[in-house]
Amino acid sequence: MPRESLPLVVDDLSTFAKSLRAQLLKHESPQPPGHQTLLNMLARAAGHRNLQTLQARPPSPPTAPMPVAGPHSDIVRRTLNLFDTQGRLQRLPAKRSLQLLALWGLWMRFDAKRPYREREVNQILTAWHGFGDYCTLRRDLVTQRLMARTPDSSVYTKLPARPNEDAMALMRTLRQRAQ
Repeated sequence: MPRESLPLVVDDLSTFAKSLRAQLLKHESPQPPGHQTLLNMLARAAGHRNLQTLQARPPSPPTAPMPVAGPHSDIVRRTLNLFDTQGRLQRLPAKRSLQLLALWGLWMRFDAKRPYREREVNQILTAWHGFGDYCTLRRDLVTQRLMARTPDSSVYTKLPARPNEDAMALMRTLRQRAQ
């Protein structure tokens, strides 16, 4: 039976290695992980939920980074590289300043004039990111005061926040990509 070729693209080799190392250290068995477990660890280190989601993702041809209109600061360029051509956040960066800037790209996906149930927030976040951790994103949106939630966390609302220059440039470019 021929083996299926499965491409694995890693945006940041250092982050990939750190994630894989952390997973190997958490592996509690004295034996090395089995074949399937190791495949799942590799897929998770690359930003996928597991091997099955990596296999289910349609293969995308390698593309050059999209040209960015206008001059942007280094942090905006690095944050834009975290988003794919459709504007989906592909991975959560380790650097907090990039994480915070990336949140603006998700914040802009919510309508300020309506309340959202937690399930709806999860659905929107799931649609606009590709690494399967909507809980962290939802919590960060609230912590950074981009969204508010009721004490029982049943209703969320988008807060009227004032983005800085970098956040404005990021959101403007993401809107251009969507067109």
